[in-house]
Amino acid sequence: MQTIGQETVAGVEGIRPRSSAADVAVLWFGSRLGIVMAAAVGAGTLAADEAPFLDRWQRWDAKLLVDIAKYGYDGDPGADPDLGLPAFFPGMPLALRAVHVIVPNWSLAGLLISLAAGLVAVVALARLADLERPEGAGRRAVLALLLCPTAVFLFAGYTESLFLAFAIPAWLCARRQNWTAAALLAAGASCVRITGLFLALALIVEFVMRRGRARAAPWLLAPFVPLVLYSIYQYTRTGDWLAWQHAQQAGWGREMVWPWRSFWTTLQMASGDGQFAWAFRMELAGAVAGVAVAVWLLAARRWSEFVYVGLQLGALMFSAYYLSIPRAALLWWPLWVMIGQVSVRRPMVLVVYGLVAGPLMVLNTMTFIEGAWAG
Repeated sequence: MQTIGQETVAGVEGIRPRSSAADVAVLWFGSRLGIVMAAAVGAGTLAADEAPFLDRWQRWDAKLLVDIAKYGYDGDPGADPDLGLPAFFPGMPLALRAVHVIVPNWSLAGLLISLAAGLVAVVALARLADLERPEGAGRRAVLALLLCPTAVFLFAGYTESLFLAFAIPAWLCARRQNWTAAALLAAGASCVRITGLFLALALIVEFVMRRGRARAAPWLLAPFVPLVLYSIYQYTRTGDWLAWQHAQQAGWGREMVWPWRSFWTTLQMASGDGQFAWAFRMELAGAVAGVAVAVWLLAARRWSEFVYVGLQLGALMFSAYYLSIPRAALLWWPLWVMIGQVSVRRPMVLVVYGLVAGPLMVLNTMTFIEGAWAG
């Protein structure tokens, strides 16, 4: 009887250990509903924002991406030229133009792209975390991502959701050693963000570490093709092969400097008063978290994931100042997988993380829809 009882308890505790797509979809759409409520109710109450709901999401990069979709990289002909537009890769603007054929409102088109792409991304994240073991890590990894302080950018018409919709399935395919699918999905990611370059390099390391078959190796060149084509396209426009990098400098003053200089500049910005000071404090916190993740990946000898996260972190920390590091953390799926794995054995880890990150996520959401800088 005791044995039967133990087996029964184990069976009850083991019901649906894997993270089904339905479970993950509930988390995804539930969190989207929460953000809708914050934007529709909270903005009007706390921020006295009377702007229409959709207009609240046409902020910062979301607006620039729509401008590219509408007018191309020359920008709005009725406005001053924006030299920073070539910093955005064409994947999201092309998706906006395609959806706009059916959805007339540009802001809504961006939200729908992020909604659909984000669902694909979180389902793939859950499957990746469950594949990495232990089972049950998937739902927890997704919840950790959704509670990330900068998770508002997975809702807005930004590039993060669309990138992850290609990148995480690509990594999942690589883990299953389906290199053709992995490379083609990574090529899609390269159309969306320069981060696709780091993904492409990480896939090569993963291929070598897993001793992939030589006949599959040529497919690993596929993610570099969109990067080359985009450079050629911008060269035909501007005569500059590095238009993306120079647009970063022209639009945001970002250039390569020694990391201590970047840290000192950011520290000075964070030492002031006002909302921007808090933003730069979050940048410093994001950098600390990023270094911790990179050290963990090194210690665990997860070389390919270290390449992916480490190169991103290096590019951001060698910049003139820290900018968008907390946002970039959304793309670090090894971090979310790790939180999911640890919290299976120690549930309080996820509880404490949620208690700290959740309020910051709500605060950043309110900040964004108010039109202030949120990362």
